[in-house]
Amino acid sequence: MFDDASIKDTIGNPTGVYLAEVGDMRLGERNFGSILARGDNDLVMDALGTKFHEQVRCIYIDPPYNNMESYAHYDDRDHHDEWIEKLTRHVKKLKKLLSKDGSIWISIDDYQVHYLKVALDGIFGRENFVSTVIWEHRKTRENRRAFSNNHEYILVYAADANAFKRSRNRLPYDETVKGRFKNPDDDPRGPWQSVSLNVQAGHATKSQFHEIISPSGKKHVPPAGRCWMYTAERVSELVRDNRIWFGKDGQGVPRLKRFLNEIDGGLTPQTLWRADEVGTTDTAKKDVLRLFPGETVFDTPKPEQLIQRIFEISTDPGDLVLDSFLGSGTSASVALKTGRRFIGIERGEHVITHCHHRLKLLADKYGSGIRYFELQGD
Repeated sequence: MFDDASIKDTIGNPTGVYLAEVGDMRLGERNFGSILARGDNDLVMDALGTKFHEQVRCIYIDPPYNNMESYAHYDDRDHHDEWIEKLTRHVKKLKKLLSKDGSIWISIDDYQVHYLKVALDGIFGRENFVSTVIWEHRKTRENRRAFSNNHEYILVYAADANAFKRSRNRLPYDETVKGRFKNPDDDPRGPWQSVSLNVQAGHATKSQFHEIISPSGKKHVPPAGRCWMYTAERVSELVRDNRIWFGKDGQGVPRLKRFLNEIDGGLTPQTLWRADEVGTTDTAKKDVLRLFPGETVFDTPKPEQLIQRIFEISTDPGDLVLDSFLGSGTSASVALKTGRRFIGIERGEHVITHCHHRLKLLADKYGSGIRYFELQGD
């Protein structure tokens, strides 16, 4: 929470720029945990100074891709050297805000992803590269080009990749995953899924090579090059506990029963994010149009489901997130809905017409106050 003791009516530092609060633009009546700031993102970062160093758990940015396209709200046509220099300069400022286990997620497309990856390696170190997420951003086929480009990328880096790995969250089991658990033998412990009981034999001990005799009397040995996961003694214990499945007829290859109610922690995030799971650019446009009927929407907005997945993996409720290319306010909206605090930065008029208006509808509902600042000074 950002109380008046931690944030004054102005935020500034010796660079000469400062953020002045516009009091009548406050949103919500309590728990002023979030900041919406209008101004050039580099200068806003300068004005913030060291106030939020090592306090931000997740940074998500959707910067201009420099893909030589013209959009309704901006022209994405910088010289490559100028684009990469501006973006990396800004990321260097952002890096200082990351907590010890914090991460930064950057959306990008094919045109610049490889150049940006090399530049980010230089900022964070290759050892702190976490992954490249592939997002299916469209489901329709684009017939005007040599290839229909149906995906974008999200580059993920951490302040410390090992710390991020230890603290990042797993994804909850969805109905598809839960549907894989059955209970054909009416086990009182509930639904279960069978997994292989044999493993590669590369580092096996002698005790892992043995016969397993099924209740029907059939003998089983591990396939060539493999061994049993457990010793004969341990397998016998599991059989007595009805944790080994030999098929409905009792003669099948032994498999280990994994019960749904004993599995915790959820699913390890994968790097391929399907449109049906996290939405598309088109679904995001429709969502924005429902909020702002008749308005000219951003050409490439990100769906709330996409940002929510990022925040669910990288943060917990109450954590601070930041988006310094706020656009129409999607990440700030997701932060409020999921109980996160945010710092959102945008320079255009849409910080009022889109972001502030969008958040006004949510601030009271989700009990999170937002303070609005505008950049002042040289």
